Amino acid sequence: MKRFLFLCSIAMAVIATPVFAADVGVSVTVGQPGFYGHIDIGNVPRPPQLIFPEPVIIHPVAVGVVLQPIYLHVPPGHEKHWGKHCQEYNACGQRVYFVHESWYNDEYVPHYQREHGRGKGHDKDRGKGHDKGEKGHGKDKD
Repeated sequence: MKRFLFLCSIAMAVIATPVFAADVGVSVTVGQPGFYGHIDIGNVPRPPQLIFPEPVIIHPVAVGVVLQPIYLHVPPGHEKHWGKHCQEYNACGQRVYFVHESWYNDEYVPHYQREHGRGKGHDKDRGKGHDKGEKGHGKDKD
């Protein structure tokens, strides 16, 4: 009986392992390849390459309300079926320009990383340890 229970427990562990392995999260933020969502064009040196020359809007807003258009980087095909996907981006009532994947990866990502990533003081103490270059702890820190 003990052997049967032991074999059952091993079988359950083998069956349950893929379930736990599927619970892996990946975080991608703006300015990284693979990010999809609203991007701030700001002072990007080259203008965005647009998929459509005119903005797309699914649900027009009330008369007299003027919203600035937004720029989105979306997975291939989302722009063609925008009415189906606009809620995922909270952009159904917005005028939306879709940027090309190549422009996002080749122009926007490097620009964003130069402006917001390393090199702008974010990792200035990297590699010095938690003491920031001091000579150590305690009374013998000559």
